[in-house]
Amino acid sequence: MSFPSLHEILEQNYQKAATPDFIPNDPILLAHRFSKKQDIEIAALFSATLAWGLRKTIIAKCSLLFERMDNRPHDFVLHYQSNDLKPLVGFKHRTFQDTDLFYFLDFLQRFYQKNDSLENLFAVAPSEKTIEKGLIRFHQTFFAAEYAPLRTRKHVASPAKKSACKRLSMFLRWLVRKDAVDLGIWKNIQPRQLTVPLDVHVSRTARHLGLLQRPKDDWQAVLELTESLRHFDPDDPIRYDLALFSMGLSQNR
Repeated sequence: MSFPSLHEILEQNYQKAATPDFIPNDPILLAHRFSKKQDIEIAALFSATLAWGLRKTIIAKCSLLFERMDNRPHDFVLHYQSNDLKPLVGFKHRTFQDTDLFYFLDFLQRFYQKNDSLENLFAVAPSEKTIEKGLIRFHQTFFAAEYAPLRTRKHVASPAKKSACKRLSMFLRWLVRKDAVDLGIWKNIQPRQLTVPLDVHVSRTARHLGLLQRPKDDWQAVLELTESLRHFDPDDPIRYDLALFSMGLSQNR
């Protein structure tokens, strides 16, 4: 009797997870509801930022948020005035409060009034092995305004702070990769440059499989696991995030 190799285990679980059936129960569902590029970006950014706790709760909260933007997030961001924010007063998901939401909207309005896509903030040179510099640039640009609330910094991570940057890495996976789950609308960042979104399910499963040795879930652990996954697919290592996540989720059921 032969046993499957680690690569075979990852590939089999990726093939099981990377189907349209994954979408309705995952926060990526919100981005799939839109067709306009900028709507997708904004929906993905908020959905990834609010990705704490039960996935059905995250989906419900984000759905409520976009309903209050008339389900036209880009148009809302471009044109909202102070009176338009009244329906958003009191919005909250865990520690993300309306103060944080209003700064996100303020940043997005300033950005989209001068730029076409958030991709420009994250893109790195083709010679860069990872997206690390893009993540740092996004954080610096996001908080460049002198009035940026201090409390909002906990909602936008940076490798410069040694954070695992799980939510932003997931946001990038959604927009850069293309398969039955991920949207792949960005073309100036290569899938090989992405870093794994390291959540508790992924890190636990990765350690169990011997793919991750570092005990702390920080940026060094992200780089270590991403490098391990490159051995199986150097051009698209983060495809196996779906496998590790689904394996970890099933172990907890």
